[in-house]
Amino acid sequence: MTQASTHASRPFKVLGIQQIAIGGPDKQRLKKLWVDMFGLEVTGTFVSDSENVDEDICALGTGPFKVEVDLMQPLNPDKKPAVHQTPLNHVGLWIDDLPRAVQWLGEQGVRFAPGGIRHGAAGFDICFIHPKGNEKSPVGGEGVLIELVQAPPEVVSAFARLASSAS
Repeated sequence: MTQASTHASRPFKVLGIQQIAIGGPDKQRLKKLWVDMFGLEVTGTFVSDSENVDEDICALGTGPFKVEVDLMQPLNPDKKPAVHQTPLNHVGLWIDDLPRAVQWLGEQGVRFAPGGIRHGAAGFDICFIHPKGNEKSPVGGEGVLIELVQAPPEVVSAFARLASSAS
């Protein structure tokens, strides 16, 4: 399938960056740079035993173009998932239709991490593309964990307005 035909048949849009997640052994050290020096605002926290994470959710920018910067440390550094390895843990992408995206990407051979579509830390439905493909699903993030995030209607509308004003 050519790039043009793949683009035309894709039933969803990647709208923009929703988040980056940065892990370290001590989130206070991360906050010194990102909050104290860069001036990001801490907008929430999330702690999950099953995801082995204690994170501060920070904001960069405003409105529908706000990017979330998650500063994460593991609850137990010897347990998986190891949110502090690698330091750039994952990138999150706004998706206009997450269920359709997951279905279509799966049909194209994309490997998803366990857990399926679920409610994420910031309140949006999410799922993850595995960093590595395998024999059954050969397409992965080539070493990068990628979070797909269902964009709320106001974000979908804002990106649509931006796209129409650019054309």
